[in-house]
Amino acid sequence: MSVPLLDLSAQYRPIRGEVVKAIEAVLDDQQFILGARVERFEQEVAIASDAAHAIGCASGSDALLLALMALDVGPGDEVITTPYTFFATGGSIARLSAKAVFVDIDPATYNIAPDKIEEKITPRTKAIMPVHLFGQCADMDSILEIAKRHNIPVIEDAAQAIGATYKGRKAGSMGTFGCFSFFPSKNLGAAGDAGMVTTQDKVLAEKVRILRVHGSKPKYYHHFLGINSRLDSIQAAILSVKLPYLAEWSRCRTENARFYNQQFAGIKDVVTPYIDPNNQSIYNQYVLRVPHRDDLLAHLKKNNIGSEIYYPVPLHVQPCFSNWNGKQGDFPESEKAALETIALPIYSELTKDQKIEVVEAIRNFLSSI
Repeated sequence: MSVPLLDLSAQYRPIRGEVVKAIEAVLDDQQFILGARVERFEQEVAIASDAAHAIGCASGSDALLLALMALDVGPGDEVITTPYTFFATGGSIARLSAKAVFVDIDPATYNIAPDKIEEKITPRTKAIMPVHLFGQCADMDSILEIAKRHNIPVIEDAAQAIGATYKGRKAGSMGTFGCFSFFPSKNLGAAGDAGMVTTQDKVLAEKVRILRVHGSKPKYYHHFLGINSRLDSIQAAILSVKLPYLAEWSRCRTENARFYNQQFAGIKDVVTPYIDPNNQSIYNQYVLRVPHRDDLLAHLKKNNIGSEIYYPVPLHVQPCFSNWNGKQGDFPESEKAALETIALPIYSELTKDQKIEVVEAIRNFLSSI
C-alpha cells in the first residue's frame, strides 16, 4: 500500500463543487487582485485568529517581511529567532540587511527556548520572532514578558499554526504581529502561494496594507518603500471555502497523532511529539525522533511511505547566511533535532489501514537494527 506524506486530492474531492463555484465567480466578475473577496477572507481570518486586523499578502514569507518592514527593521538591526525553522524566517531578516541572532530550541517542543533569549538582547535588537513550529505555539507568556521588559515587539511566525492555541489564546493574536502561510501543504492551504499578517494595532495594520502595494496611498503616491505582495481573489475565494473545514481537519490530525502515539508507546528510542499542557497543537507535522533516522527515511521510501525531514540544515550553518558567522556546535539542540527527526503522514484523510501501514513499516525497521 502506498501512503503519501500528503494527499491534497483526498481533501479536495469532497469540496470540489464549492471550490469550483468560488473560482468561477471570480472569473465571471474579473476582479483578480485584492477586492471584496480578499476583504471577506481577511475578516474571516481576523475573527478565527482573535485578531483586530488581518491583511492578506502573496505568501507567508512576505507576511514575515512585511511585518519586519512595518517595524522599520533595516541594516544593522538584530532580530532574535530560532535556527531550527524554515528558511523564510531567516530569509526575511536577511532581505532587509538585518541580522538574525539565533537562540537554541527546547528539545521537547522544538520551539525557541525562552530562558536563552534575554542574554541575546542588545541595543540593536529590533524584534523577537518566535516560530510556532509543527503546529504548536512557543512559550508566549515567557517571551512576551521579556519583550515587554525591554520594549521589543514580537512577531509570531505562525506559518504552521493557524488555529493552534496557547493557554486558550490563538496563534497570531498574542504578539505585535502574527504571520500565516497558506502554502498548499498547510492545514489551511491555497491553490498556490498566499499569506496573511494579523495584528491588534490599527496603525500598524494600515502600514502593512500600504507596504503591500508598493508603499502607495493614495495610488501613485508613495510615502514608504513597499513591495508588491497582494493576495489575489482566486486564492482568497478558495481559502474562504476551506476555512470552515479547518477545525475538523485539525481535529482529525489530532486523532491521527493520538493513534501514532499509542502505537509507538514503549518502543525503545522512539520519541513521539511532546505537546506542552498549555498548548493545543494543530499537528501541521507529526515528528518523531528515532535512531538511524536516514536509514529509516530510505526504508520508508522503499516501502512507498511518504516522509520528510524538517529541517536537515539549521539556519546558522546555511551557506547563504555565512556572514552571520554561525558554525557547527553553536546550537546543539537544533543540530541534534536536524539529525534525529522525521515527519510522518498526518493529514486528516488518512485511513486506518494507511496508518497501520506506516506503523508496521517503522516497527519492522526498528526490529531489524
